[in-house]
Amino acid sequence: MAAEERMLGAEAETVLRAIAEADAVVVEVSRVTMSPTVVAMCDRAGTRIVPLCDDEADRRLAAACGLEAPLARDADPWRIADALVEAPGREPAASASRPQPRVIVVWGPAGAPGRSTVATELAVELARGGRHVGLVDADTHAPSIALTLGLADEGPGFAAACRQAELGGLDARELTRIALPLGRTGVDVLTGLNRPSRWPELSERRVTAALAACREWADYTVVDVAAPLERDEEIMSDLDGPRRNAATLAALRAADLVVAVAGADPLGVARFLRAHADLRATVGATPVAVVANGLRPGALGIDARGQVRRTLDRFGGVGEVWFLPQDPRSADAALLAARPIAEVAPRSPLTLAVRRFAGEAVVAPPEASQTARGNTARSIRPARRVARRRPWSRRDGGEQADHQTDSDHTPVERSRDARALG
Repeated sequence: MAAEERMLGAEAETVLRAIAEADAVVVEVSRVTMSPTVVAMCDRAGTRIVPLCDDEADRRLAAACGLEAPLARDADPWRIADALVEAPGREPAASASRPQPRVIVVWGPAGAPGRSTVATELAVELARGGRHVGLVDADTHAPSIALTLGLADEGPGFAAACRQAELGGLDARELTRIALPLGRTGVDVLTGLNRPSRWPELSERRVTAALAACREWADYTVVDVAAPLERDEEIMSDLDGPRRNAATLAALRAADLVVAVAGADPLGVARFLRAHADLRATVGATPVAVVANGLRPGALGIDARGQVRRTLDRFGGVGEVWFLPQDPRSADAALLAARPIAEVAPRSPLTLAVRRFAGEAVVAPPEASQTARGNTARSIRPARRVARRRPWSRRDGGEQADHQTDSDHTPVERSRDARALG
């Protein structure tokens, strides 16, 4: 009798170890195989339960235990395999904790910190995965997106969209007709003014209405705006006339997220800090993501990142900063080819840094990583063991290298600093 008890205890321990090491367990639900104790045991191990039911009584039992939608007991093997790799149909509650920004405005102080470059590269990175992204040039002082990307600036562009919006005739079809596609990137560009003297066409009311239509047109709308935030025109004149900075102010007020670009050098940081207070007063509670562009150790000496981060934190209250390295070779090649840097140099340090910024600060994290591990809110646990056991080969070495470069923060930073020093 004692030997049988020891044998049963060993079998139970083996089963518990197998459940703890598994990512999912396929169970035929019945009164014998399923109970709240079994569910609790799988919850503690972080193991997903895929139930198989034969009749209505088994389905009620599965629902009572908080399991996901069951499959038929005689289901084909390929259906079970699809259920294992697909996320359950239940909508996770954690996905609502971070809404997706639809209108993203890229702003920066005077001195060319790289607003248009950051806006273009951010739009290209957001378009990955089949997303539709609109890139809008709303700069009323020095529009440049059409010139840098080799697009015709004699077309309708954003000014035509603003006119149509004022008349109430701007919709997704009209925006598609007006916009110019940026190659095969999935980005549609609304070009800016071909002459800066046309700035009265971008009034505050027109820009607000046009960006409201862009929300229904594209998954993301990236807007490049000018640097000045002053309202001196209202002080000099009490007439209700056009304001040259109205397009910038209207875009910032309509934004879901503001990307503030600062030059990563002493002059650029000083200019950013002087204008940062005006930016916060304009956008109010809108989130602001600060990007230090053109980082190079030569302009700041030892610990360039730390110096920029500490300065922005001490004098501007900026607690989180993303860094984009200086990459003149890739930038010059993209300017010569009139194409985005991500197309000309897809592995450049600047492209990888913008991709990381888009994934961390703009796009919400995957739902599977945000849901609870319990079976009451089912999610597929990442197959960590499979990823570690996968052998590396030259055939997939490029993809593996890209994944490691994107996810591992420190080696990328060291390589970029080394290139800048070289």
